[in-house]
This record gives sequence, C-alpha cells and structure tokens, in this order.
Amino acid sequence: MKLDEVTISRAILSEQHKIMTEYLDIDCAVVGGGPSGITCAAILAQNGVKVALIEKKLSIGGGMWGGGMMFPRIVVQEEARRLLDHFGIKYTEYEKGYYVASSVEAVSKSLAAACDAGAEVFNLTTVEDVVVKEDGGVSGLVINWTAVEMAGLHIDPLTMRTKVTVDATGHDSMIAHMVRKKGGALEIKGEGFMWAERAETNILSHTKEVFPGLIVAGMAANAVGGENRMGPIFGGMLLSGEKAANMIIERLKK
Repeated sequence: MKLDEVTISRAILSEQHKIMTEYLDIDCAVVGGGPSGITCAAILAQNGVKVALIEKKLSIGGGMWGGGMMFPRIVVQEEARRLLDHFGIKYTEYEKGYYVASSVEAVSKSLAAACDAGAEVFNLTTVEDVVVKEDGGVSGLVINWTAVEMAGLHIDPLTMRTKVTVDATGHDSMIAHMVRKKGGALEIKGEGFMWAERAETNILSHTKEVFPGLIVAGMAANAVGGENRMGPIFGGMLLSGEKAANMIIERLKK
C-alpha cells in the first residue's frame, strides 16, 4: 500500500472536525478524567447518555496511574469491589475487605469500557469558563486547547452546550471555583487532612448538585464539601462517579 501524507492529515482533520461539531451539544460533560470521571462517563454512556469526558492533560486517568507513591497498585474496599468486577479489573484480596488491583489495568479497562460504550474523550482540552444564562444554572462550558492556556496566548475559546456538568477535577475542584468566582451562590469549604476512613465514608453524601446544573464527584466533591482526603484507596472515587452518573440518568428521564 502506497501512503500519502496529505491523505493521512485529511483523515484526522475530517474525522475530528465531525466529532467536535457533533459534541458541541450534549447531554452531559464530565470535566476531569480521573477515576470518578471515567466511572461516571462509562456508566452514563452504557445507559445511552451522550457524554463527553474532558481532560486538560494528555493522558487520562488522573492520580490513579501512579498508585501509591509510584507503586502502581491501588486498594479498593469491599463496598466498591463490584465496580472492579463491572469493568473486568482483576484484583487480589490482601486482607478481608481490602482488594489490591493494578492501577494501570484499572485505568485502561475502565477507560476502554467508557470508549466502548460511546463516551467521547477530549484530552488536551481545558475549561476556562462556564455558561450561565437567565435560568441561573450551568448550561455550557467554555473550552480551549490546554496548550493555549499553558502558552498564555490570547485566543478566544469555543462553547459546548450541556444539560448537566460534572466537576470531577479532583483536589482543585476547578469548575466549582469558576462558578463561585463569577458570583455563583456556591460555598467551597476546602479539603481537609488525610483521614481515609472518614473521607471514604462521607464522599457519597458530598456527591451532589452544588449549583443548578453542576454536580461534584470524586475528590472535587470532598473538596467542595470540606471533607478529608483519602490517599490511594479508590473505592470512594468509583462509587462517587457511579452515584453522579445515576443522578444524571434519573434527571434526563424527566
């Protein structure tokens, strides 16, 4: 087969232009491609929701890739073991209720499940603002290339319309901070000290709608809610992503 460089370039541009045009109007945008964001996007897509997973970095997976201090293993507790099974992630029981899995496999298989189900991933894409109109809720995202932000270039962004947005941006809780900075009535209490049991126990109560059209999940939920952090145990992240997805599925049915 004789290859033509221009044909290769045209193929990439043509296909991505089609996808970007289609995904400017979606059911849900999940911002942050860490464990809670991937889980949320995968479950949404598996239930027929048109969802975009937006990640500012090149790689998807957030802090899960590195496991604990670069040892590529994560721990998941009994309550979330079924989500490892759901994504086909292998694990071993270290002690009763403590399950150890490969961080690389966990990211790869959960992300593959999201892609297989139809979630569209936009990496190297940053959210620089939100759209809030007369109804007072988040109804869209203002997006740009991460490289533009990193270079400090003055280049206008584009806009994506969404029925609901999930802030799964981790410790930074970026979308929640954007809303508050622009005058939205959203209290951000800030992240507490390391306390795995408390953080894992309470994360589902913090996974909720904190501003019209905006749901927080994962570590962003704990940061907004004033909860503790938990380190390399990821059951709470998975369960939080699942809860956010189920909330959205129920909302879209109405």
